[in-house]
Amino acid sequence: MPFAIRPSKSLSALAFATLVFGCEKEAAEAPPPKPSATAVASTPPPPPPKVEPPKPREDCPEGSSGLGTSAEPCKGSGDSRMMEVKYTGKTTDEGPKFQVINKTKKSILYGSVAVYFYDKKGKQLQITAGGKPRAMQICSGNIFAGAVKPEEKIYVFFSCVKKDYVPEGTKTIEAEAKGVAFTNEAGDKNDLYWSNMDLVPDERPMGGLKVKSKKK
Repeated sequence: MPFAIRPSKSLSALAFATLVFGCEKEAAEAPPPKPSATAVASTPPPPPPKVEPPKPREDCPEGSSGLGTSAEPCKGSGDSRMMEVKYTGKTTDEGPKFQVINKTKKSILYGSVAVYFYDKKGKQLQITAGGKPRAMQICSGNIFAGAVKPEEKIYVFFSCVKKDYVPEGTKTIEAEAKGVAFTNEAGDKNDLYWSNMDLVPDERPMGGLKVKSKKK
Protein backbone atom coordinates (compact mmCIF):
# COMPACT_ATOMS: atom_id res chain seq x y z
CA MET A 1 0.00 0.00 0.00
CA PRO A 2 2.78 2.60 0.76
CA PHE A 3 4.23 1.94 -2.74
CA ALA A 4 0.85 2.99 -4.31
CA ILE A 5 0.70 6.32 -2.38
CA ARG A 6 4.12 7.75 -3.48
CA PRO A 7 3.36 7.89 -7.24
CA SER A 8 0.14 9.83 -6.47
CA LYS A 9 2.09 12.54 -4.59
CA SER A 10 4.60 12.85 -7.43
CA LEU A 11 1.86 13.33 -9.99
CA SER A 12 0.17 16.00 -7.88
CA ALA A 13 3.39 17.96 -7.52
CA LEU A 14 4.01 17.74 -11.25
CA ALA A 15 0.50 18.95 -12.04
CA PHE A 16 0.83 21.89 -9.62
CA ALA A 17 4.17 22.91 -11.12
CA THR A 18 2.70 22.77 -14.62
CA LEU A 19 -0.24 24.98 -13.56
CA VAL A 20 2.01 27.59 -11.95
CA PHE A 21 4.34 27.70 -14.96
CA GLY A 22 1.37 28.12 -17.32
CA CYS A 23 -0.03 31.05 -15.31
CA GLU A 24 3.36 32.78 -15.30
CA LYS A 25 3.64 32.36 -19.07
CA GLU A 26 0.15 33.81 -19.66
CA ALA A 27 0.97 36.73 -17.37
CA ALA A 28 4.19 37.43 -19.26
CA GLU A 29 2.44 37.35 -22.65
CA ALA A 30 -0.51 39.58 -21.59
CA PRO A 31 -0.50 42.95 -23.49
CA PRO A 32 0.09 46.15 -21.48
CA PRO A 33 -3.09 48.00 -20.39
CA LYS A 34 -4.34 50.78 -22.70
CA PRO A 35 -4.25 54.39 -21.40
CA SER A 36 -7.52 55.43 -19.80
CA ALA A 37 -9.91 57.92 -21.40
CA THR A 38 -9.26 60.28 -18.51
CA ALA A 39 -5.54 60.41 -19.31
CA VAL A 40 -6.20 61.17 -22.99
CA ALA A 41 -8.74 63.91 -22.18
CA SER A 42 -6.34 65.66 -19.81
CA THR A 43 -4.28 66.97 -22.76
CA PRO A 44 -5.26 70.68 -23.19
CA PRO A 45 -6.75 71.69 -26.58
CA PRO A 46 -4.77 74.05 -28.80
CA PRO A 47 -5.53 77.78 -28.28
CA PRO A 48 -8.16 79.31 -30.63
CA PRO A 49 -6.85 81.41 -33.52
CA LYS A 50 -6.45 85.10 -32.72
CA VAL A 51 -9.22 87.25 -34.23
CA GLU A 52 -8.15 90.71 -35.30
CA PRO A 53 -10.62 93.52 -34.43
CA PRO A 54 -12.23 95.30 -37.42
CA LYS A 55 -10.33 98.35 -38.60
CA PRO A 56 -11.89 101.85 -38.74
CA ARG A 57 -12.90 103.11 -42.18
CA GLU A 58 -10.35 105.33 -43.86
CA ASP A 59 -13.04 107.26 -45.76
CA CYS A 60 -14.99 108.63 -42.79
CA PRO A 61 -15.97 112.29 -43.22
CA GLU A 62 -13.38 114.78 -41.99
CA GLY A 63 -13.37 115.13 -38.22
CA SER A 64 -14.98 111.75 -37.59
CA SER A 65 -13.82 108.16 -37.12
CA GLY A 66 -15.32 104.71 -36.72
CA LEU A 67 -16.25 101.51 -38.51
CA GLY A 68 -18.82 103.26 -40.67
CA THR A 69 -21.54 100.66 -39.98
CA SER A 70 -25.09 101.33 -38.79
CA ALA A 71 -24.16 99.94 -35.35
CA GLU A 72 -20.79 101.75 -35.15
CA PRO A 73 -20.91 104.74 -37.49
CA CYS A 74 -18.19 107.29 -38.12
CA LYS A 75 -18.70 109.57 -35.12
CA GLY A 76 -18.61 113.32 -35.52
CA SER A 77 -18.77 115.95 -32.79
CA GLY A 78 -19.48 119.61 -32.10
CA ASP A 79 -21.40 121.45 -34.82
CA SER A 80 -20.34 119.11 -37.66
CA ARG A 81 -23.24 118.53 -40.07
CA MET A 82 -23.65 116.50 -43.25
CA MET A 83 -27.13 117.87 -44.00
CA GLU A 84 -29.01 121.06 -43.28
CA VAL A 85 -32.69 120.57 -42.41
CA LYS A 86 -35.00 123.61 -42.08
CA TYR A 87 -38.73 124.06 -41.57
CA THR A 88 -40.17 126.05 -44.48
CA GLY A 89 -42.83 127.70 -42.32
CA LYS A 90 -45.58 125.79 -44.13
CA THR A 91 -47.75 123.06 -42.60
CA THR A 92 -50.34 121.24 -44.70
CA ASP A 93 -52.55 118.24 -44.06
CA GLU A 94 -49.41 116.13 -44.67
CA GLY A 95 -47.61 117.90 -41.84
CA PRO A 96 -44.74 120.40 -41.61
CA LYS A 97 -42.72 120.85 -44.82
CA PHE A 98 -38.92 120.82 -44.63
CA GLN A 99 -36.06 121.94 -46.84
CA VAL A 100 -33.12 119.52 -46.89
CA ILE A 101 -29.67 120.30 -48.31
CA ASN A 102 -26.93 117.73 -48.80
CA LYS A 103 -23.76 119.61 -47.77
CA THR A 104 -21.35 116.91 -48.93
CA LYS A 105 -19.82 115.64 -52.17
CA LYS A 106 -21.52 112.22 -51.88
CA SER A 107 -25.12 111.03 -52.33
CA ILE A 108 -27.09 110.37 -49.14
CA LEU A 109 -29.87 107.80 -49.00
CA TYR A 110 -30.43 107.17 -45.27
CA GLY A 111 -31.14 109.85 -42.69
CA SER A 112 -31.97 110.10 -39.01
CA VAL A 113 -33.63 113.46 -38.29
CA ALA A 114 -34.67 114.92 -34.92
CA VAL A 115 -37.49 117.50 -34.98
CA TYR A 116 -37.94 120.03 -32.13
CA PHE A 117 -40.85 122.36 -31.36
CA TYR A 118 -40.77 125.77 -29.58
CA ASP A 119 -43.39 128.27 -28.43
CA LYS A 120 -43.35 132.00 -29.21
CA LYS A 121 -40.95 132.65 -26.31
CA GLY A 122 -38.48 130.05 -27.54
CA LYS A 123 -39.37 127.48 -24.89
CA GLN A 124 -38.92 123.88 -26.02
CA LEU A 125 -42.18 121.94 -26.10
CA GLN A 126 -42.61 118.23 -25.50
CA ILE A 127 -44.13 115.84 -28.02
CA THR A 128 -47.08 113.92 -26.62
CA ALA A 129 -48.72 112.41 -29.72
CA GLY A 130 -48.18 108.73 -30.44
CA GLY A 131 -46.80 107.77 -27.01
CA LYS A 132 -45.29 109.11 -23.80
CA PRO A 133 -43.98 112.72 -23.66
CA ARG A 134 -40.57 113.16 -25.26
CA ALA A 135 -38.17 115.98 -26.12
CA MET A 136 -38.14 115.48 -29.88
CA GLN A 137 -39.62 113.47 -32.75
CA ILE A 138 -37.18 111.09 -34.46
CA CYS A 139 -37.50 110.01 -38.10
CA SER A 140 -35.04 107.38 -39.35
CA GLY A 141 -34.67 105.36 -42.54
CA ASN A 142 -34.59 106.09 -46.26
CA ILE A 143 -36.76 109.12 -45.57
CA PHE A 144 -35.86 111.35 -48.53
CA ALA A 145 -37.85 109.49 -51.23
CA GLY A 146 -34.59 108.45 -52.87
CA ALA A 147 -30.97 109.50 -52.69
CA VAL A 148 -30.16 113.19 -52.20
CA LYS A 149 -27.35 114.04 -54.60
CA PRO A 150 -24.23 116.01 -53.62
CA GLU A 151 -25.14 119.62 -52.70
CA GLU A 152 -28.73 119.00 -53.82
CA LYS A 153 -31.67 120.82 -52.21
CA ILE A 154 -35.01 119.05 -51.82
CA TYR A 155 -38.34 119.68 -50.08
CA VAL A 156 -39.97 116.88 -48.15
CA PHE A 157 -42.69 115.91 -45.67
CA PHE A 158 -41.49 113.39 -43.08
CA SER A 159 -44.15 110.71 -42.59
CA CYS A 160 -43.31 110.46 -38.88
CA VAL A 161 -44.08 114.17 -38.27
CA LYS A 162 -47.79 114.40 -38.91
CA LYS A 163 -49.86 117.54 -38.57
CA ASP A 164 -51.52 116.36 -35.36
CA TYR A 165 -48.08 115.59 -33.83
CA VAL A 166 -47.27 119.31 -33.65
CA PRO A 167 -47.72 120.38 -29.99
CA GLU A 168 -50.27 123.07 -29.19
CA GLY A 169 -48.67 126.49 -28.92
CA THR A 170 -45.88 125.72 -31.43
CA LYS A 171 -44.47 128.81 -33.09
CA THR A 172 -41.14 127.49 -34.39
CA ILE A 173 -40.05 124.07 -35.68
CA GLU A 174 -36.40 123.10 -36.04
CA ALA A 175 -34.68 119.90 -37.14
CA GLU A 176 -31.23 118.30 -37.15
CA ALA A 177 -29.91 115.42 -39.26
CA LYS A 178 -28.10 113.57 -36.49
CA GLY A 179 -27.18 110.66 -38.75
CA VAL A 180 -26.80 109.90 -42.47
CA ALA A 181 -25.55 107.11 -44.71
CA PHE A 182 -23.70 107.67 -47.95
CA THR A 183 -24.56 105.39 -50.86
CA ASN A 184 -22.44 102.86 -52.69
CA GLU A 185 -21.12 103.65 -56.17
CA ALA A 186 -24.37 102.48 -57.77
CA GLY A 187 -26.31 104.89 -55.55
CA ASP A 188 -28.90 102.31 -54.50
CA LYS A 189 -27.58 101.00 -51.16
CA ASN A 190 -26.33 102.51 -47.90
CA ASP A 191 -22.58 102.08 -47.58
CA LEU A 192 -20.97 104.43 -45.04
CA TYR A 193 -22.81 105.61 -41.91
CA TRP A 194 -22.04 108.81 -39.98
CA SER A 195 -23.59 110.36 -36.84
CA ASN A 196 -23.15 113.32 -34.50
CA MET A 197 -25.11 113.02 -31.26
CA ASP A 198 -23.87 116.42 -30.05
CA LEU A 199 -26.49 117.98 -32.34
CA VAL A 200 -29.47 116.43 -30.57
CA PRO A 201 -29.44 116.85 -26.77
CA ASP A 202 -32.77 116.31 -25.00
CA GLU A 203 -32.72 119.92 -23.83
CA ARG A 204 -31.87 121.96 -26.89
CA PRO A 205 -32.07 125.77 -27.06
CA MET A 206 -33.82 127.23 -30.08
CA GLY A 207 -31.22 127.62 -32.82
CA GLY A 208 -29.19 124.64 -31.64
CA LEU A 209 -25.43 124.47 -32.10
CA LYS A 210 -24.27 127.23 -34.38
CA VAL A 211 -21.82 126.65 -37.19
CA LYS A 212 -18.51 128.17 -36.21
CA SER A 213 -17.29 130.85 -38.58
CA LYS A 214 -14.02 130.00 -40.28
CA LYS A 215 -11.15 132.45 -40.01
CA LYS A 216 -9.83 133.69 -43.31
